[in-house]
Formats: sequence, C-alpha cells, structure tokens
Amino acid sequence: MQQVLISAAGLFMATLVGAVLGFALKRLPHRWNDSLLGFCAGVMLAAAVLGLLVPAVQMAGREQWWLATLGVVAGAVLLNLMDALTPHLHKLTGLDQEEHRNNASLNRILLFVLAIAIHKLPEGIATGVGFNADDVSHAWAVAFGIALQNIPEGMVVITPLLLAGVKRGRTLFISICIALLEVVGVLLGYWLGALSRLCLPFMLALAGGAMLYVVSDEMIPETHAHGHEKPATFCLLAGFMLLLFLEQML
Repeated sequence: MQQVLISAAGLFMATLVGAVLGFALKRLPHRWNDSLLGFCAGVMLAAAVLGLLVPAVQMAGREQWWLATLGVVAGAVLLNLMDALTPHLHKLTGLDQEEHRNNASLNRILLFVLAIAIHKLPEGIATGVGFNADDVSHAWAVAFGIALQNIPEGMVVITPLLLAGVKRGRTLFISICIALLEVVGVLLGYWLGALSRLCLPFMLALAGGAMLYVVSDEMIPETHAHGHEKPATFCLLAGFMLLLFLEQML
C-alpha cells in the first residue's frame, strides 16, 4: 500500500509542477508544445503497451485472451462516452454570464480543460491497478510515464484559463482538483484490482485501452494540428524508446 500512496503523491506533484511552469511561462510556441506533447504521447503509448497490455495478455493466457481484448475495447468505449457526455462547467471559472457571452473561446477552453480532467481518473486507475500484480515494475513504469505526461498537461490546463481571464487563484484551485482526481483514480484502481485476481487482466487491459484512446484520439491529433508533425513524430519515438529503456532497467 505504501508504494501505491507514493505513486499517487508523485502523480499529484507532477501535475502541480506543470501548473507552476504554466504560471511562469504562460504560453509556449506551438513547435515546442507539439514536440513536448509528442514526447509524452510516446511515453504513454509505451506505458500502455508494456506496462498494462502485455501483463494483461500474459495473465489472461491463451484460454482467456478474449478477457484482455474485451478490456481494451471497454476502456476505449468508456473514454469515448466520457468525452461525449462532457458538460459545460461555467461556474468553475468564477466568471459571470456577461463575460461568458463576450468570450466566445471560453466554452471551447472549458471543454478542453475538462477533457483533460476526466482522463485523470482512468490514468490513476491505470497506475493503481498494476500494483496488484506480482511484478510491480510494470506499475512503476506506468506511473513514471503518466507522471512525465502530467507536467505538460498541468501547463496546458493553466495557460488557456489565464488567457481567458480566469483569476490565478481560481486557476490554481482547478488545477489542484484535477490532480486530486488522479489520486482518487490510483486508490480506486488498486482497490478494484485487489477485489479479485480474476478481474486483474480485464482491469489492466481496460486501463491500457483508455490510455491508447487518449493518445490516438487527442494527443497525436493535437501535435499534428499546427504544421509541426515531423518534430512531434520524432519526439514520440524518443518518448517511446525512453520508457522502453526504463522498463528494462526497473
């Protein structure tokens, strides 16, 4: 349990570090932002495959291969439904209705921030569930990958809210709430994985499927949206190889 709490604290702190950097830098050029996000996409891709899906398939075995497959599909469908049901959370910003009417980009910004927030729970689950396995080195690889990705994510939450006119204190509060969602996810994932060893392959695959969905549906398209596809792609490969190397070292 101590390892679970340490990983949860690490993910929380990584998001806050990103928030502090977001306050300091305010805005990164698209080229740097896309390259950084591409690197994180590579790390998350490797974490999903090596830290979650490979152990899930190994645990399920030949007779229950369908369990891992079902988990991947369930994870992607779950994230798709969460994206589709994302509401407008106007009250979070502390801005009045007049400011909302005069700021056409605010709704889009809120949806973007909330999209990051709702992914924090499954990302936390992906970390927590792995600590039920016999070999926790995979869980630590996943935790490292997600923590690394949390830093630029924390930055991207802060910057658009500040530019939209949300006060710094309110912005920091939103960032802390988002970070706490991941802590809840870690504890929930560990608890769900501990309920039954039979459910563990499914839970690992579900978390892996959710991470693959985030990488494919949001991170990669975002890195290719501003004309910097090549550096973003090479950074993705660098991130993937880094976690591959670290996974072998753990």
